[in-house]
Amino acid sequence: MNLPSISFLYALYKQYPRVITDTRKLSAGALYFALKGPHFNGNSFALSALAQGASYVIVDEEIDKSETFNDRILQVDNVLNTLQALAKHHRAQFTIPFIGITGSNGKTTTKELISTVLSSHYKTYTTAGNLNNHIGVPLTLLNIMLDAQMAVIEMGANHLHEIASYCAYAMPNYGIITNCGKAHLEGFGSEEGVKKGKGELFDFLRKNNGTAFIMSDYDYLQSMSKGIHQVIEYGTHSGTLQASANTVNGCLQVRFTKGFEIETLQTQLVGEYNLPNILAAVSVGMYFNVPAEKIKNAIELYTPTNSRSQLMKWKGNDVILDAYNANPSSMEVAIENFAKLDVSHKIVCIGGMKELGDTSISAHQQIITLLMQYNWEKVILVGGDFAYCQHEYLFFPTALSAKDWLNAQNFQGRFLFIKGSRGIQMEQLLDL
Repeated sequence: MNLPSISFLYALYKQYPRVITDTRKLSAGALYFALKGPHFNGNSFALSALAQGASYVIVDEEIDKSETFNDRILQVDNVLNTLQALAKHHRAQFTIPFIGITGSNGKTTTKELISTVLSSHYKTYTTAGNLNNHIGVPLTLLNIMLDAQMAVIEMGANHLHEIASYCAYAMPNYGIITNCGKAHLEGFGSEEGVKKGKGELFDFLRKNNGTAFIMSDYDYLQSMSKGIHQVIEYGTHSGTLQASANTVNGCLQVRFTKGFEIETLQTQLVGEYNLPNILAAVSVGMYFNVPAEKIKNAIELYTPTNSRSQLMKWKGNDVILDAYNANPSSMEVAIENFAKLDVSHKIVCIGGMKELGDTSISAHQQIITLLMQYNWEKVILVGGDFAYCQHEYLFFPTALSAKDWLNAQNFQGRFLFIKGSRGIQMEQLLDL
């Protein structure tokens, strides 16, 4: 039958509060939304989903009917739009803080740190993994149960108007833009385009009496946040919360100089570039009255996963594995951080960067120029537009071919830094 209304669908959702878009993850009683894309069509699996135990399926194409399932097939004009509308309806039931997070670098780590801090004191729901796109954001919202006291929503974007579309149904009343760098230039067009695109979160807060948390060191965030009802600043030299970064045993140590009653936090994060992410988590925790000791314990116990600045051992070597994502901004600070580490026998393995458009080859060449400023034992470049750059380093077209070379060296006692865009799969160097 045709879906009568979103209210009708919401009544079903309250009865069956599990939403699935992939039949491989289907559990009995779930609502199945038959999404489609360039390489898949969920409508083709609607009857299979019902046979597997889905309570209802939401489709936007005519499918084979059967008397067994007819009354559990809901026809709509567009499944994705319906999913987003349902998420908005669900979001509207809450009066709790919804914290939206976006940025070029560090948004997932910031999201994890903030949710870890808030979870120590409140019932907190947050984005799972990196479900931060036009499908992931509504699914995240629909995973928030009515016992929620806090919600933390990560929003990724690679073109203009994307963040604005998420805000329309996530309706954040608090927001953080971690930074605006050289990421997704192919979609945004320029760094100014990145600021405009990420700034759509602050535009929403400005129009809806919201609150922004900003890193005061970044002048552009101060400009972008003007006119917002309340702005909470943190930084190294100004703001209600101030701190400096040190490296102890390869990991970031934060020393507070203003605004926090605890003097130091010893994190398990690699890289002083994570200081803004830590300050965001502490600032949010303090704003929502999480006790200082809980904030400290939550952050110090947090361990990065999924190849995000992980410090690990591999075949008698130390490794910083940061193979989840890469763009020129994050690549530069990560290389500079590794150069600063007081260790010997440094080996750098850098994978290509994606979605840089016409700037891609020059951006890769700039990374090579940066690498040449330091003394490394070895530099290995892998894939992407490094193939078209001038350099005297080792180059391999794929991570697998680089792995074969690396395994043949039988390195011991080295310190490796591995970074690259997700599509290069640099973690393959370590057989992960």
